[in-house]
Amino acid sequence: MSVHVAVLGATGGQGGAVVRALLDGGHVVRAVVRDPAGPRAHTLLERGVVVVPGDLGDATSLVNPFTGVDAVFAVTTPFQDGPEAEVEQGRAIVRAAAQAEVPHLVLASVASADRSTGVPHFDSKQRIEEILIREGPPWTVVAPTYFFDNLLGDLQGLQSGRLELPLPADRPLQQLARRDLGALVAAVVSDRERHVGLRIEAASDAPTPAQMAAVLQRVLHRHVEPVQVPLAVVHESSADMGAMWDFLNREGYRVDIEALHRSYPDIAWTTFADWSAGLAPESRSAL
Repeated sequence: MSVHVAVLGATGGQGGAVVRALLDGGHVVRAVVRDPAGPRAHTLLERGVVVVPGDLGDATSLVNPFTGVDAVFAVTTPFQDGPEAEVEQGRAIVRAAAQAEVPHLVLASVASADRSTGVPHFDSKQRIEEILIREGPPWTVVAPTYFFDNLLGDLQGLQSGRLELPLPADRPLQQLARRDLGALVAAVVSDRERHVGLRIEAASDAPTPAQMAAVLQRVLHRHVEPVQVPLAVVHESSADMGAMWDFLNREGYRVDIEALHRSYPDIAWTTFADWSAGLAPESRSAL
């Protein structure tokens, strides 16, 4: 059955993956963007997406975009104005969704946010979840782990044959493909009754840095070695990222990957090797 979904962050990584999965599933998508005249919004229009204006910092501006849809997918970010601003984004989304009487609000959080980790951008998402539970309309939380795509932030390192992560080479890191997040959200909004009130942590695979380097070496046709970046270096660059990598070294995510994949057998869960195939020189000129 086709559903009508409003998507926040449709021009970004997570929202864009959700838009693609929804369109592939035959659903109707309304993209809520700050700049409907921008080039990314124009690309959405060309794909048949309805584009409307809305600002995460203004709950009033979100009410009309949220009105008349079957579901809303919302993602917030702490990386522009900080965790406190992210909490206010979440508050605006929840208030607007409640006012618009949205039948189903699907919120993107982060895996382990409900464990009081002390990681600033995990804790801000935990606070948003608490607001959602207390004040929101019927809801589902989808909580991703680390994204495979984060590796694309260090193309220079990969080009030089170094996979740099603040993690021992033999420590597994639960990760998620954005396309799997999109497919999961599409499954959630397609079956509201099954998912209302659930918090779903999501991971596609859990390779170690050594395993990742071995895959990248085969794909890129060059030597790649895992390099453990000292945590002190990460802390010097960003206290938030330093706290996150402290957590991932100390405890790490706890997604039951096998149980998750059994629960959603129709999703073609992406291994790191599958995802990395898109980095091959013949399919990605950047490398």
